[in-house]
Amino acid sequence: MMVLVTYDVDFTDSKGAKRLHKVAKICENYGVRVQNSVFEMLIDSAQLIELKVNLEKIIDKEADSIRIYHLGKKWERKIDVIGIEKGIQQGDTLIL
Repeated sequence: MMVLVTYDVDFTDSKGAKRLHKVAKICENYGVRVQNSVFEMLIDSAQLIELKVNLEKIIDKEADSIRIYHLGKKWERKIDVIGIEKGIQQGDTLIL
């Protein structure tokens, strides 16, 4: 399934800056950054649970916010891009 993860981490202090970096690193392990605080992830149900557990360990629930949008299996028809595409397309073949 495709999910879209967005986050807003309060980094007005040094602890927040560390949390912001950790949240971004976790998201990079599961998907592709498409905007500064937005990731597209093509993951299964077990990975989604793991992602949530990992993020909940890091954030300050009183100051930070993470939103996960479930786009499902037919996600290609649910995304319109205007302007440049950042990163690679989910599901495309990547040759290194």
